[in-house]
Amino acid sequence: MNCLLKAYENEAQRGVPMSRDELVVTHLPLVKFIVDRIASSLPPHLDRDDLRSAAVIGLISAAERFDPARGVQFKTFAEQRIRGTIMDELRAQDWLTRSLRDKFKKLEREFSQLEQRLGRNPSSDEVALAMGLELKDYFRLLEEIHLLSFVSLDDAWHDEDGAPFGLLDVLEDKGTESPQSQLIARQTVERLAEAIDALPEKERIVVTLYYYEELNLKEIGAVLDLTESRISQLHSQAIIRLRGKMKRLG
Repeated sequence: MNCLLKAYENEAQRGVPMSRDELVVTHLPLVKFIVDRIASSLPPHLDRDDLRSAAVIGLISAAERFDPARGVQFKTFAEQRIRGTIMDELRAQDWLTRSLRDKFKKLEREFSQLEQRLGRNPSSDEVALAMGLELKDYFRLLEEIHLLSFVSLDDAWHDEDGAPFGLLDVLEDKGTESPQSQLIARQTVERLAEAIDALPEKERIVVTLYYYEELNLKEIGAVLDLTESRISQLHSQAIIRLRGKMKRLG
C-alpha cells in the first residue's frame, strides 16, 4: 500500500469526527488508489481524468451522506460510493455494454452448472467445450469480461440489512472494528476462506496476491512467470468461481 493511502488511513482512525470537507480532503488519496487499480484493467483510450472526476463526485457524495452513528467506517462507505460512480461513468461511455454483462452472466452460469455436475472445479477446456468455443476464443472472452470481474465484487452479496458488500470489503478493509464490519466478517469470512481454498492453485495465488498483497496484474505475472494477459484470465476465472461458490454456500 502506498504511503499516501497509509497516511490517510492513520488519519481516518484518529477517532475524532471530521467535517464533510475534512473527510473529502483526507480521503483524496483513496480516490487515486481506486482509480489507478480500476484503470489498470481498462483500454488505454479511456480517459483517467474522467474517472477521477467521477470518483471525486462519489467521495463528496459519501461525505455528505455519511452517518457515523451507524457504526460503519467511512473508508468502507466511501469505497462503495467511489467505485459506484466510476462504474456509472464507464456505463455512460458505453464501455460496460449489456452484451458484455450478458456474456459474464452466461459464463458464470456455465461454471456453476459444470461444477455442480462434475463435483469439482471445471477446467478451462471443459468450460470452453460446454460453451461451444475454441480454447483461444474462450481465453479472449475472459479478457473481454476482465473489468466486470472487478465490478461484480460489489453486487455479489448483501448483509442482513440488505446493504451491498463485496469481496473487496472483506479482503481489503483490514483493521476495521465497527459493528457492521464485524457482522460482515462473521457472516462471510469463513465461507469466503473456504471458497478461496477451493480454487485451483494458480487462481488462489492470483486472488491472494492481488487482494491481500495488493500487487497489480503485471507484478503477479512476474511472480508466477506468466504474462499479464494470462493473469487477467486467471483472475476472471477465479472471481466467477468465487461468486458461484458464495451464492451456493449462502
